[in-house]
Amino acid sequence: MIPASDVPATPTPIPVILDTDIGGDIDDTWALGLLLRSPELDLKLALGEFGRGTYRASLLARFLTAAGRTDIPVGVGIEVPGHPSGVEPDTSEATLLGDYQLDSYAGTVHRDGVQALIDLIMASPTPITVICIASPINLAEALRRQPEIARKARFVGMFGSVRLGYAGNKEPCVEANACAFVDCTRAVLGAPWQNTLITPLDTCGLVRLDGEAYRTVHASADPVAREIIGDYRTWSAHPPGWAKGHKDEAATRSTVLFDTVAVYLAFSHAGMKLESLPIAVTDKGMTVIDPSGPTLSVATEWNDPSAIQAFEKLLVERLTRPQS
Repeated sequence: MIPASDVPATPTPIPVILDTDIGGDIDDTWALGLLLRSPELDLKLALGEFGRGTYRASLLARFLTAAGRTDIPVGVGIEVPGHPSGVEPDTSEATLLGDYQLDSYAGTVHRDGVQALIDLIMASPTPITVICIASPINLAEALRRQPEIARKARFVGMFGSVRLGYAGNKEPCVEANACAFVDCTRAVLGAPWQNTLITPLDTCGLVRLDGEAYRTVHASADPVAREIIGDYRTWSAHPPGWAKGHKDEAATRSTVLFDTVAVYLAFSHAGMKLESLPIAVTDKGMTVIDPSGPTLSVATEWNDPSAIQAFEKLLVERLTRPQS
């Protein structure tokens, strides 16, 4: 079991950068909330990923403002010409942003978020952990500009499918973050980070809140929980085309909270089985065990069903407990 009180305390918070495609699936929003409520982590930069740079940076800025964390800089990610991620938000996504304008953010906005990431890592006296919960276009560009960032940082990502697919399916499958830009995925997973750790669908694809756990977050007066549920209601009422099956689901349960597991792994491995595996990325974006691939630390299993329940309990506690 891993209730909040049992997660080992970190004397000095771990400096982290979050690279996120917030505004697509709603689990990025839950992950940001967990990160803000994890005292083990110190968020140095929230960077929008996978195109739509100003839109994603605006969503990050709006959430951080609501959470009272305008001390955290926001970065605008690079655009993706000729790819759907690079077009303007569709109506369903635009409803999340409302009339919020990035220029109104009281904190720092880095218009070149990739350079901000590079500068942070290169200047940091201690290794920064990069948490990537999106197709890693920004990170591939950062490595192109300054390859030395890998040797000065750790990497935790939500990527791939090793032995299980979506919803615990026994057949591995193509996973969205890994397959969208295969060359970027290969470059980032193959970079010489101090440590490279991924949570594939095998572990992150099994986390979902329902029943009393979800009702606790749904009813919470905590500002972070309120912002998550408010955004989830909006997203669920007007889901992107690929997520029509989640329409109006916010009343009863969460979606699968893939990205929260990557945030958790940035500060704890309790309840998880980690394996050192050579992982190659195929031309179709499959992440397969293959001696030709770089050796990664892979969270391949939860120790048992109670470990998943314990993580979900931790998530609920952190999003709803009174903050000191």
